[in-house]
Amino acid sequence: MLREQSRDDRPDCSLQSDIWPSDPVLELQPMKRPNYPQANLFNLCRSRDFCSIALSSIVVLILALSLSGCPRILSPLVTPRYLFTSSLFPRKMSYQQELLVAQLAVQRAAILTQKVFYEKTKGTLSKDDFSPVTKGDFGAQALIIQAIRANFPQDEVVGEEDADSLRENDALRNEMWNLVKDIKLTDAESDKVIGGPFKNETEMLDALDGGKSPGGPKGRIWALDPIDGTKGFLRGGQYAVCLGLIEDGDVKVGVIGCPNLPLDDSAPLSAEIGQSGAAGTETGVLFSAVKGQGATSRPLSDGAVREGKAISMRPVTDITKACFCEGVEAGHSAQDDNAEVARRLGINSPSVRLDSQAKYCSIARGAGDIYLRLPS
Repeated sequence: MLREQSRDDRPDCSLQSDIWPSDPVLELQPMKRPNYPQANLFNLCRSRDFCSIALSSIVVLILALSLSGCPRILSPLVTPRYLFTSSLFPRKMSYQQELLVAQLAVQRAAILTQKVFYEKTKGTLSKDDFSPVTKGDFGAQALIIQAIRANFPQDEVVGEEDADSLRENDALRNEMWNLVKDIKLTDAESDKVIGGPFKNETEMLDALDGGKSPGGPKGRIWALDPIDGTKGFLRGGQYAVCLGLIEDGDVKVGVIGCPNLPLDDSAPLSAEIGQSGAAGTETGVLFSAVKGQGATSRPLSDGAVREGKAISMRPVTDITKACFCEGVEAGHSAQDDNAEVARRLGINSPSVRLDSQAKYCSIARGAGDIYLRLPS
């Protein structure tokens, strides 16, 4: 396995870094085979600043651990720090209502985002930080918050958007209403569970404004990113609709919808997938996890939640043949340094660049092996 090294613990086989040339960074060690049938690594990364949770991605990273003793890369260079393991076959199933609501909410929001893209109504506004904001962001957030309010009215929500821009712009508000008003799941009972269609513009705006919670260490707080990977969304590449439940500071439920990921869990990562989805293949995957109950993938449906299956990382017996991915935007990661780390590990194949948390989901289901991100 790869583990972080200290300054005073410097083996001969250590990997040097151009950033810290005198300090070993990683050491290869054999990993002991688990003594249980299969384990799940449910990776939950919490932002320390609740105000930036949705902007820095949804905080739920669904990763699964292979049973075959593959090298797990747990260095901060590769994976976040908040990790725990659990059985894939829990005795007690908790948070099932929250899971169902989150799955249905993400599926319905994904219907809207796809409608926005395919109808080519990709108008943008400018945020203070100059990142693009699409109509899909507004609509997806409103639909998700409506679903939460319909089932858990006392829960708080940390979102990305508010309705100020829509209230000030009649044309944009009307266009948003025309996009959102008819969005519903094809299964009537499932759509009823999450509140059904909006009745009027006011209800839509109020729902959109429901994501203003400052967060905190206590209580039940939902964190959402209506479209993670906005630039990928705009160009038809990878993006994700992300929703997670945090209870007293501990992430309990996570759901990520990836409309442009190949449905086949075994489909290898490729540059085509990162740039423009996967032409000619069936796409749309819904990933979900509950703490202590494993991680699953299933088809991203426009109706009831489909049957899922457990996912796990694939074994990596030869690190030189590992597939690694990184972000598309150079401003989000040090791509040159990533390439140097890969070279020193003996990985000769180029990285696959993906937007959004689709990277983590791809690693979780065994389509890739490593997500590498160094400070830029």
